[in-house]
Amino acid sequence: MQATTALASSTGSPDTGRYVNIAAYKFITFDNTEEMRPQFQALCQELNLKGTILLTLEGINMFLSGLPADIEQYLTWLRADARFADIEVKYSYSNEQSHKRMLVKIKKEIITMRMPLIKPELGRAPSVDAATLKRWLDQGVDDNGKPVVMVDTRNDFEVDVGTFDNTVDYRIAKFTEFPEVIAAHKDDFAGKTVVTFCTGGIRCEKAAIHMQNIGYDNVYQLEGGILKYFEEVGGAHYTGDCFVFDYRTALNPKLEPTETVQCFACRAVVTPRQQLSPDYVYGVSCPHCAGKAA
Repeated sequence: MQATTALASSTGSPDTGRYVNIAAYKFITFDNTEEMRPQFQALCQELNLKGTILLTLEGINMFLSGLPADIEQYLTWLRADARFADIEVKYSYSNEQSHKRMLVKIKKEIITMRMPLIKPELGRAPSVDAATLKRWLDQGVDDNGKPVVMVDTRNDFEVDVGTFDNTVDYRIAKFTEFPEVIAAHKDDFAGKTVVTFCTGGIRCEKAAIHMQNIGYDNVYQLEGGILKYFEEVGGAHYTGDCFVFDYRTALNPKLEPTETVQCFACRAVVTPRQQLSPDYVYGVSCPHCAGKAA
């Protein structure tokens, strides 16, 4: 795969913003990351894309922002590699690029879990699409009549910005804590159908596979995560917004940026109401860290 293609024709900028923001990942054996990294770097620089691409032995993960024609050219190039021909992409839009710089990194894992036996490309956990999940939540049970329980696999500060109603939240500070905590609560889900979810699908895919490996019988991952759910069915059964790891901080169910921000000093999430506090000084402090020793 070479980092050159003919320019894809623009599909036109949507009314909601000039820039296209994409999130995508795929678990697949990717054994030439060192060779491919400069090609990714060169093409992203040529197309003036901003964001982060992670290249790992277990696959690829990316968050990119650019003009519509440039994003389409990048995806055409990526999908020319048979390994990524069927990669699923989630879209949102903004008036400015959602990232300020471009990074292409080589990592050990797409998302760090430290569970080396998990190899999603050898077999995924069952997934449930957004429309089916909404129907299950409307009903309160799945198609077999089993109660449906949502398990949030994200970090605690992300959950605080918004999550599904009545979700199970273990207040984890990092994803590496998830395997131990979910193993300790296995008996809580007897006779129930569990749906794991996260922002874009990566963490909940790994989480669901781990849960299968330790003996969970009825576990699904939400296909495409919260962002795909918002894109396809909106905010039904969801309260609040969805934290995202870029300058927008959070998106509402219409995939629009909200007024929520992150504190420059402590990186805590600061809601619009908290921004009214005298402790909130842009770029300096917020109610979470004001007055605390450095």
